[in-house]
Amino acid sequence: MSIRVLLADDDEAIRSAYGIILDAQPDIEVVGEAADGVAAVEAAHRLRPDVILADIRMPRMDGLELTRQLSEEFRVVVVTTFDLDEYVHTAIRSGAAGFLLKRSGPTLLAEAVRAAVAGDALISPQITVRLLRELSGRALGEGPELQQRLNPGSEQGRDQNEDRRQEQKRSLQAERRRDGGDEGRAGRSRRAEQSRIGWPRPLFVEELTARETEVAQLVADGATNAEIGSQLFITAGTVKNHLAAVQRKIGARNRVGIAAWVWETGA
Repeated sequence: MSIRVLLADDDEAIRSAYGIILDAQPDIEVVGEAADGVAAVEAAHRLRPDVILADIRMPRMDGLELTRQLSEEFRVVVVTTFDLDEYVHTAIRSGAAGFLLKRSGPTLLAEAVRAAVAGDALISPQITVRLLRELSGRALGEGPELQQRLNPGSEQGRDQNEDRRQEQKRSLQAERRRDGGDEGRAGRSRRAEQSRIGWPRPLFVEELTARETEVAQLVADGATNAEIGSQLFITAGTVKNHLAAVQRKIGARNRVGIAAWVWETGA
């Protein structure tokens, strides 16, 4: 059965180009088009596509608001010309199942559709490194040693990252003990902060198991399910089960949310 795709873009030429690219794929079918966000929402509920490709800047309703409204029910991949951090962050927090730049090319466009259906999320390579470095910097703190800490090829950098992760874990465990399971005024304040930020802080009802933590860290490193299974010597089905458990425990909507959580918290 073909993957059903809805195209949402106010540029007719772009919609036409996407249609040609995707309809040429043996496993993908374009089932509808919309020239603005409101029309896209209506078409989504009428056509029930598997994936929605949505531009950001559209009349009546932009792609970010569309993503916020539809991401609980549909897989939305944001495709845009504009490489702005604000757009990337908002799309991820709204539950986007991918974020592509229009210059990424036809191959990535088709792969983003397939990844979304598989429960994965593809982000343009031009964005990924910058996004993860920013989240890493936020978790680790700015300072003169930041570049050393962010250099994965440096033995010293790896040691410093591991030391900080362990220190953060100890601090978080102590904080949970002091707060008595997230009760009282402090707990309510943190829950309000979680809602405001958009992705969860590392206070959750259930602790991640050691294996779930390993899987989450590999997701943050950009590993696919197959690569995770190969590294941990587990099946693809087991990887999916661990990912589902991690998403439930930390409140992430997809693997992009898992990666963001790992980099922000130093898990």
